Amino acid sequence: MNKPDLCPACGASNDCSLADPRTVDCACWCYGVSIDPAVLQALPVELRNKSCLCPACAQVEMQLQAAAWPIT
Repeated sequence: MNKPDLCPACGASNDCSLADPRTVDCACWCYGVSIDPAVLQALPVELRNKSCLCPACAQVEMQLQAAAWPIT
């Protein structure tokens, strides 16, 4: 069962604003980063395009820190 607020790779919170009814009208952190397509291709096909990766699995923590985007 897919949970839109959890990372499909590790199961941790993905901090997706679109998955949270309180912040659904806010841009997600993933809109401001570049995720290497190889990271997405490494996911099993059945887990792709179901929910956001977490910043750690997306390998974008440095980009978020540089943009001063909060990582929870």
